[in-house]
Amino acid sequence: MLFEELSLSKSIQKAVYELGYLNPTPIQEKSIPLVLAGNDLIGCAQTGTGKTAAFAIPIIHQLHRIVGSSKKAKQIRALVVTPTRELAVQIGQSFDTYAKYTNLTQLTIFGGVSQNPQVDALKNGIDILIATPGRLLDLHKQGFIDLDHLHTLVLDEADQMLDMGFVNDVKKIVKLTPNNRQTLFFSATMPMAIRELAEMFLTNPETVTVSPVSSTAENVEQRVYFVEKGEKRNLLYQLIKNENLTDVLVFSRTKHGADNVVKALRKNNIPAEAIHGDKSQNARQRVLEAFKNKEVGVLVATDIAARGIDIDQLPVVINFDLPNIPETYVHRIGRTGRAGNGGIAISFCSKDEHGYWKDIQKLIKVDVKTVSDHPYPWHSGNPETAPGGSTKPKNSNRGKEGHKSRKSTASKQNKKRWY
Repeated sequence: MLFEELSLSKSIQKAVYELGYLNPTPIQEKSIPLVLAGNDLIGCAQTGTGKTAAFAIPIIHQLHRIVGSSKKAKQIRALVVTPTRELAVQIGQSFDTYAKYTNLTQLTIFGGVSQNPQVDALKNGIDILIATPGRLLDLHKQGFIDLDHLHTLVLDEADQMLDMGFVNDVKKIVKLTPNNRQTLFFSATMPMAIRELAEMFLTNPETVTVSPVSSTAENVEQRVYFVEKGEKRNLLYQLIKNENLTDVLVFSRTKHGADNVVKALRKNNIPAEAIHGDKSQNARQRVLEAFKNKEVGVLVATDIAARGIDIDQLPVVINFDLPNIPETYVHRIGRTGRAGNGGIAISFCSKDEHGYWKDIQKLIKVDVKTVSDHPYPWHSGNPETAPGGSTKPKNSNRGKEGHKSRKSTASKQNKKRWY
């Protein structure tokens, strides 16, 4: 199918053509006609498959037809709610791009910055609002946001909003909108809790699922290293140095852990930055720009912050910490291997994370290559057989020589820590 077959306005067709879009992605091909028809929709597809365009393009088409060249005061007719500031900015940029040949205006609002410019823009009138839950409710409470004329409500990355505890905020936001609105749910994963939430807000929704949440991209080379927990930073440095890795996205489970990894890399003269919720909005944007411009070779991120990272050609993703939710692994490594490009996904698995790795393997059903030829393997057990082990390895007592070979003990003594 071609974009020109989707019955879109000439203004949108022109913008899409200039971007080099000829064929819609599967999620776009299936979703756009349903949204244009006015259906409520649940859309599920892995990251990098074009979910934003799947709802932005039909929304722009509908509003352009409704608003036209009207010079009446602008009113909020489409609202996109998303969990993070980075995602909000990314979505706002997409709306600007697709709507460049229309007279539609969008505003992106989020917390962590002054509300004054956002309030001024709201007073001037806008057609499309992209917002994080907290700032949206705050400005509505102050009387700056009117949703009475809303046509379409989009809840993007619904699974992350659930994980981040935004459920009550989402319920409050939905109550502020007209009952006859069109509602769209888009997410990378679709657990049962999200489906239950969708049933509360959507009316006879259509469901579009492009790829099962358990699938990983075929063009992504996956590797796993069974490594002592305390040696992960050494292994990370070794890989980056020996394989000359650049443009590397490293996932850390915690904000504190991300900062520690960055400090360790910097001490060894590797340019690295961290991005997580404790960073100010301006700081996060500066870090992202530096990474995109290749001024920083390694970006260490938590899962929440990483949802706003949109880089087409990201060659390497490293799971410094394994996620405790298997579907998150799929989402993480989906950051690489986009748009037909190849990619490498590397995972570090310590003994206390072995249970997580077994759960991941059950989900993805892929024979991931185990790399055992490295200096920091588990001091006990057999890492090569870990993926198929029937039980989770017990924590070793590193104070007992019986749990270490003489070779590993000697090699450990001779190693110089770099961090």
